[in-house]
Amino acid sequence: MRALVISDIHANLKALESVLEDAGKVDAVWCLGDVIGYGPEPNESVELLREQKNLICLLGNHDAASIGEMSVASFNIEAKQAVEWTQSVLSKENKEYLLERPLTSVNGEVTLAHGSPRQPVFEYVLDTRSAAENFDHFDNEFCFIGHSHLPLMFTLKPEDYICRLNFPEIDAITKLIPRTIINPGSVGQPRDRDPRASYAIFDTEDRTWHYRRVDYDIEGTQRLMREHNLPARHIDRLSGGW
Repeated sequence: MRALVISDIHANLKALESVLEDAGKVDAVWCLGDVIGYGPEPNESVELLREQKNLICLLGNHDAASIGEMSVASFNIEAKQAVEWTQSVLSKENKEYLLERPLTSVNGEVTLAHGSPRQPVFEYVLDTRSAAENFDHFDNEFCFIGHSHLPLMFTLKPEDYICRLNFPEIDAITKLIPRTIINPGSVGQPRDRDPRASYAIFDTEDRTWHYRRVDYDIEGTQRLMREHNLPARHIDRLSGGW
């Protein structure tokens, strides 16, 4: 089975559309959370995602904040502003859909979480120490996470006493090694200095990870954000992927 693995769409409909077109025919879509927040088209992004076949969609921290299930006390000023705007436009139907999203999901050899298996909604896994601590919090071979907006891969072989960090190569097909924690990067707001939308295809039979980047209409998304008076910092960062 070929599963499209995506995360952190952040209401960037144009980026999501480009990813779906670039990925082509897949058997399932696994979304690791943060469908909304930051971007200008929250309802359209949720609705397009809901149309996908064999969809699993998790709850992310911006999703939770935008539907009133999480405090924004820890959010910075711009993120709070984006949450408040999203709350003002999110439809009742889409709010109810997000309210029903699970925090984690287990699919055969894979655990899915937004932040981490230890703290599914809000923990960032950015280094080998935090990754190593999280291997005790899932039992199967692989864990796919989002939240950091960075495409990262952490492996812990049985013979190793330390966790290893790797950066997947663009368009490379990697044979995953048990046990691995891996992040596909962000669809709608990449932060690795590459502004292109980031995603991956996971082949469940071959245990391969095909990491991809795709161009999208960044200026179109920025124009909509300006029309809605969304924070300038969130608009500007799309051009540089930071």
